Amino acid sequence: MEQKGNKQTRLKGVLLFIAISSVLIAMAYAHRIGYAQTTPDHAASARAFLAALPVFLHARCVNCHPAGDAPLQGDESRPHAMNVKRGKDGMGKAAMRCSNCHQTANQPGAHMPPGDPDWHLPPEDTPMVFEKKTPRDLCLQLKDPAQNGNRTPKEILEHLRPSLVLWGWNPGEGRTPVSIPYDTFMKQMTDWVEKGAACPD
Repeated sequence: MEQKGNKQTRLKGVLLFIAISSVLIAMAYAHRIGYAQTTPDHAASARAFLAALPVFLHARCVNCHPAGDAPLQGDESRPHAMNVKRGKDGMGKAAMRCSNCHQTANQPGAHMPPGDPDWHLPPEDTPMVFEKKTPRDLCLQLKDPAQNGNRTPKEILEHLRPSLVLWGWNPGEGRTPVSIPYDTFMKQMTDWVEKGAACPD
């Protein structure tokens, strides 16, 4: 009887070892292929978004994400001169193309036309409006695939890395740069995504 009990105990131990090993292997594989997820913390996620919000509402960002069909300009977000319009592709309408004045880099001198190789507004079908939005509405819009170019929250993070976004921190003479450091902003946005991409109430 005692020998039989020892065998059963050993068998249970082996089965337990196999079960634990299988779970650990599955977890490692899931992490390697990207299935492992950070546990959602919606309250912390919403707080992170609110911490990043001043960047979206800064003139450097609002001016290219206006409520209307025309870009804004200046620290006070006044209507753009010469009645410039967005255009279907966001690069200007008819002969008033953005690239007529906005070159690949900031032009020297105070208040001279700023520039970037990809200077444009969001296109007509996904205008991605920041101006006059509540924090919640801006957040919901930002993660809505129908409004953000069919991007996932993680792809939104990548969309915040190109030079046109970074221009907000180096806007040229006579313009106020975004006040929150870029690395801080990206940390807040990464926390927003990884903790569940929750929107504030």
